[in-house]
Order: sequence, then structure tokens, then C-alpha cells
Amino acid sequence: MEKTGRKWDVRSFIKHNNMYVIFAALLVVCVFLSEDFLTGNNLMNIGRQQAGLTMISMGLLYVIMTGGIDLASGSVMALSSVMVTFCLTTHEMGMAAAVGIPLLLGGLFGLLSGVLVSWLNMAPFIVTLAIQIMVRGLAFMISNGNPVLAPADTVEGLASDIFLGLPVLIWLAIAVVLAFWFIQHYTTFGRMILAVGSNDTAVYLAGIRVKWYRTGTYIIAGICSALAGIISVSRTGIGTPQVGVAIESDAIAACVIGGANMMGGEGDVFKTVIGVFVLALIRNIMNLMAVPSYPQDVIKGIIIILAVLLQTLTSRKK
Repeated sequence: MEKTGRKWDVRSFIKHNNMYVIFAALLVVCVFLSEDFLTGNNLMNIGRQQAGLTMISMGLLYVIMTGGIDLASGSVMALSSVMVTFCLTTHEMGMAAAVGIPLLLGGLFGLLSGVLVSWLNMAPFIVTLAIQIMVRGLAFMISNGNPVLAPADTVEGLASDIFLGLPVLIWLAIAVVLAFWFIQHYTTFGRMILAVGSNDTAVYLAGIRVKWYRTGTYIIAGICSALAGIISVSRTGIGTPQVGVAIESDAIAACVIGGANMMGGEGDVFKTVIGVFVLALIRNIMNLMAVPSYPQDVIKGIIIILAVLLQTLTSRKK
């Protein structure tokens, strides 16, 4: 009886934590494929590069858990990067305003998406696609299509300043992930967005304000995308309307790889972070091995299909 119990525990662990097992296996493969993978500089670069994508994935996860989608994340990121540098250079604003204005704009565009989707019952795909195009156009208008250089000694400290052995922006990403995890598991808002995604009709009949909760997820996603734009400026030193093109597809992929259900009602913060770093490891090891970018996209697509297939098979067993 004891042996059977142990066997069941192992199977249960693998079934419920398959993403962690896959990530560990991929990590081992990367170590064997390149001796440069485990160097401090390489690992630090991976952390810096994925900070922005992690922010967007967190916001998008909440939207997906309600059964929605947000395709405007990359455009909001671009507008945010342009607005940060525009405020610092053209208007010579202080750091608080230069950071606060993009975050406010991100929240407002999220609010617009939420109102159109939740209150006017428009399709999330169409709404956010339209806002994606509109916001990217605004970014090009404000910058005249040119990159804008950020002044020295401003936002680049997020990427360059080291605190307890890690860049500040990595600590910022960790703080955001922990905040999202806490909200999901220990607050009414976190429980409600899962309930809305599972069965919004039942939640509505129970007297819950479904529209408010769904709109809230779009606002959060917009703020996270704006924060990713600020992080982009801290890493590169420039704001450009061309940053973040198709980054929402990577964020969606990370959520799906992490087990989020595109129909809503299912998703996990830590597993989404694992999804982000699964994509990061694939990209990083291929760069170290000098593999062109196009095969990377092919492999990324295969992994997404396998992740969805694994999710489907697991759901059937449940």
C-alpha cells in the first residue's frame, strides 16, 4: 500500500507541475549545450531582457483568466517608452511626472478596452486590435517616427544600479510577480476574476459586478504594459515607437505555456513566469549557438502547440 501511495504521489506531482519539470529539463539541456550559459553575465542578461515581458505577461494573464484577450500591450509599451523620453527631454519634467504620465496613459487605454468589451459587449479581439493600431500610431506621431534619446542619469538606473547583487529592474519584476501572486490567491479580486472566467453568468446572478472586475483586468494590463515601456527605456536609453512589436504574442505564449486557459477560468502567476523563461531559455541558447532567428520562431510555435496539447490532455484526465 505504501508503494502504491508513493507512485501516485509522483504521478500526481508530475501531472500538476509539468511546467516546472519541463523547465528543469530545458535548463539541464542548455547547460550541456553551451558552456557560456551558466556565466553570471549571461544569466543577468536573461533577467534584464525578460523583465518587460514578465510585466506584460502578468497583466495579460489576468485578462486571459476572465476569458478576454489584449492585443494592445506592445503598442502601449511603445507609447510609454516614447512618452518617458518625451517628458524628460522636450518638457524637462521630473522623474515622477515622466514615469507617472505613461502609467496613467496605460491605465486609460486599458480602461477604454475594458469599457468597450465589458459594457458595450464588443469582441475583445477586435477592440484591442483597433487600440493596438491607434496607440502605435500615436507613438509614431509623438516621436515623428524617430527614436528619442533619454537624458543621462534618469531611468537607466533601473537597469544599471545593483541592489543585493541584482539590477533594480529585476527586483522590480520580482516585486510585481509576488504582488500578482498575492492578489490571485489572497484577495477577493483574484478569486473573482477566476470565477468570472469560469462562469460569468453564474457570478452575475450571484450579485457580483462582473463588468467591473473584467474592466479592472484591462486597466491592470495597460499599466503593466506601460511599465514595460519604462523598463525598455532603462535598458536601451531610448524611447522608440518600434519597440514591443508582437511582444503580446510572446506574452500570450508564456501564459498558455504556463497553463492558462484561453477560454478563461484557469491560470497561475508562477507558472506564467516559468512560461516566460521557457521562451527565454530557448532564445538564449539558440543565440549562444548562433542559430538564426527564424528557426527560433518555428521552435517557439511548436512549443506553444505542445503546451496547449498537454493542457488539453490534462483537462480530459481531470
